[in-house]
Amino acid sequence: MAAVKDKGKGILASLDWVTIVLYIALLGLGWMSVCGATYDFEQGGNFFDFDTRSGMQIVWIATSFLLGMLILTIDERLFDTFSYVLYAAFLVLLFATPFLARDIKGSLSWLKVGPFSIQPAEFAKFATALCVSKYMGSTDYDISRWWNFLVSCLLIVVPMGLIVMQRETGSALVYTAFFLMLYREGMPGCILFAGISAVLYFVVGVRFDQDALWGIQAISLGQFLVMTMILLFTVGMMRLYTEPLAPVLRVFGYGVGLTLSALLFSKYVIPFDVAWVQLGVCLVTIGYLFYLAVKQNLARYAYIGLFAVGSLALYYSADYALNNVLKDYQQTRVRVLLGMIDDPKDAGYNVIQAKIAIGSGGLKGKGFLNGTQTKLKYVPEQETDFIFCTVGEEEGFLGCAVVLGLFLALILRLIHLAERQPYASGRIYGYSVMSIFLFHVMINVGMVLGLAPVIGIPLPFFSYGGSSLWGFTILLFIFLRIDAGRDRFVHN
Repeated sequence: MAAVKDKGKGILASLDWVTIVLYIALLGLGWMSVCGATYDFEQGGNFFDFDTRSGMQIVWIATSFLLGMLILTIDERLFDTFSYVLYAAFLVLLFATPFLARDIKGSLSWLKVGPFSIQPAEFAKFATALCVSKYMGSTDYDISRWWNFLVSCLLIVVPMGLIVMQRETGSALVYTAFFLMLYREGMPGCILFAGISAVLYFVVGVRFDQDALWGIQAISLGQFLVMTMILLFTVGMMRLYTEPLAPVLRVFGYGVGLTLSALLFSKYVIPFDVAWVQLGVCLVTIGYLFYLAVKQNLARYAYIGLFAVGSLALYYSADYALNNVLKDYQQTRVRVLLGMIDDPKDAGYNVIQAKIAIGSGGLKGKGFLNGTQTKLKYVPEQETDFIFCTVGEEEGFLGCAVVLGLFLALILRLIHLAERQPYASGRIYGYSVMSIFLFHVMINVGMVLGLAPVIGIPLPFFSYGGSSLWGFTILLFIFLRIDAGRDRFVHN
């Protein structure tokens, strides 16, 4: 048997200093942004005064450094050993939080600890990532086995559900980022595509539901487009995942032919709702797919048929979800984002003011502390969820490019570190961290620019607050500690 020996080089020599430099640079720029967003010229004050938010952010940054250093002193194998315990503990805490928390702007996610408040949902991310990486990193795990994949999804979905109980939809949606990691680890691309398709059905169906197609009032543009997408996506999956070409051409030919014929008949003969013809085409296609699955004993046809069934179910439930599941303010935000209504004094106010702030910065910005939108407090939550508008106003397009460039460098570096891990658990945890950071950056910046719904999630290392900063630091430094121990053991 090959001998095994410890060849650790020491923690300082093994650390990835590129990531640490990026971390420090983002913290520094984040602190400057908090200063710019919260400084009041009338009241004056010192940036380092602990009575100000800029001063308190220094406390959060300093304690984050200490927390990171503490994590680096822990043997990385302990994270694997206690991952299930940490996950279970946070599930209990997440479950108890709504019963212990105070109602803050409709949210039941903050726990009072002495003079401070913490948000357990921010810390549950690293516990979930550790638990999932331990389970998926076991030697007998195979993502192609449905029960293994189901358990992985449940480990992700359970904390999501508990966070929804806290009325924190935004924090819950962050957990969908784990599916990027699942895709890297072998999850079929069709599952990721199904998720993207669901979003498309909802957006297109809701946005264009009241618009008429081709001037025919009987035909909803949104319904026609969604039904067309369902047919084309189904045909595309048949072409991609099955060998015979004849069934693909048959479904495509009959489907497109009948749809176009019905559309022309409705335009020039008798106006009627073409969606009924499209629905019939989809149902016949589904029946044909299940028939092929039985006849050829090929389960892939059945899976594609289930995709089509799910697509129809998602589309026809979209309107119900919008009007009956989402709360009133969430419905308004969705409609404002999709351009269905204008609400400049309420739901759309934050985004409008944020875009004004960013646009007014121009190429080079107005300079540190010279932002009028921020100084006059036009942008609500400008030091937390909308901190990026301060970057745009004071530092301009170039400053925004630098910040986004640093985040891109961090994301790419995390991918590099994840790929060099010798064990699957380390790689899985690394991709989980990367996915969470990517989700936060894309949604937060998109939210400020009006490209994503306002769901209230922080920008990593920029948004004011201890819970988010500590949560991101723990996520990152656990991975740095795992990476530092990657060559601890080698085979001779």
